[in-house]
Amino acid sequence: MTARGVLTMVGTAVGGLIGWSETAPTADPESLRGLFADFGVRVGPDEADLEEAIRAFQLRLGLQPDGEAGPETVHLLARYAAEARELTRFRDAA
Repeated sequence: MTARGVLTMVGTAVGGLIGWSETAPTADPESLRGLFADFGVRVGPDEADLEEAIRAFQLRLGLQPDGEAGPETVHLLARYAAEARELTRFRDAA
């Protein structure tokens, strides 16, 4: 199993243990960039760009800013992205 596969599996397991009801998104770079884009953050194409965006997100939320997309970071990123999508739909419907 790849490291990415292990991270996805661990994220799902941890999410279930601490009560996250939604399915854990994957931690692959394209998915992460898509989640950031959902709330207006454009991430450059390099791995360093993605790590910096993750680090800034973690810092903003009071998480350990390690630049790694672990289960807690990915779930929070997904939650904020979902809220941003919902706000966009609400705004567009008005």
